[in-house]
Amino acid sequence: MSRLALGTVQFGMPYGIANQQGKVSFASATEILKYANLSGVDTLDTAIAYGDSEQCLGSIGVKSWKVISKLPKMPESTSDILNWIRQMVKASLTRLQISKLYGLLLHHPTQLLGIEGRLFYNALVTLKQEGSVDKIGISIYSPSELEVLSSQFEFDLVQCPFNILDRNLVESGWLYRLKELGIEIHVRSIFLQGLLLMNLQNRPDKFNRWQTLWCQWDEWLKSSNISAVDACLNYVLSFPEISKVLVGIDSLCQLEEILSIRETNLQVPDFVFRNDPDLIYPSNWKNL
Repeated sequence: MSRLALGTVQFGMPYGIANQQGKVSFASATEILKYANLSGVDTLDTAIAYGDSEQCLGSIGVKSWKVISKLPKMPESTSDILNWIRQMVKASLTRLQISKLYGLLLHHPTQLLGIEGRLFYNALVTLKQEGSVDKIGISIYSPSELEVLSSQFEFDLVQCPFNILDRNLVESGWLYRLKELGIEIHVRSIFLQGLLLMNLQNRPDKFNRWQTLWCQWDEWLKSSNISAVDACLNYVLSFPEISKVLVGIDSLCQLEEILSIRETNLQVPDFVFRNDPDLIYPSNWKNL
């Protein structure tokens, strides 16, 4: 369980296509964190853009956790980059009621490729040197972003989507390259916002164009005698290169199900791999 990290976007706002509960209540969030901590989970993932997630976590108390947060897109009118980042991080630490972040990631890493990209990166390094953060890095949507970014900048931590459908992190070779570079690898979207856990009755109609896939998926789970949760978790955890696997939680019962994973030597059939941007990138779902 030490390889699991708790995603907390739901603590600050409704999130996820399968989310039936909306924003997690303060009482439920407190219960979830306590149970996760007692189970050996030690890392939390949040962001300034996640509503009042940081405030919620700070009110519960997360001093014993490794906390990762993310910077929003820097306004183009920013004249003092270092001061802007310092103020953003200081505000996050105040809300979280902790003295330093384990990780500070960029939610929009392409900003590093702009005219002031080097100044932006140097400011991140300065905060690391000052002790406000332990590790700096980026949160990306596709491994293809790493081609140009990694050639110009050095990162301690990279967060990337990865799941049983979206295997681009492996297929591109970047999983192994990041490991060789000594970069800590965190993966998210392992349940594809819950889409991989939904049954036929609950899955939105706009995903019907992949009906053949869903039928094959359900049939394979049944014949393999494995739950969708166990299949998704076993797949990503089978890669030792991955340091942390982020799981978003809407309720304590979801966390209990995840933590009761039945480990198995999973043989995933080829039909499951789908490199279809409309399916594997949730940002494209609004156009379906």
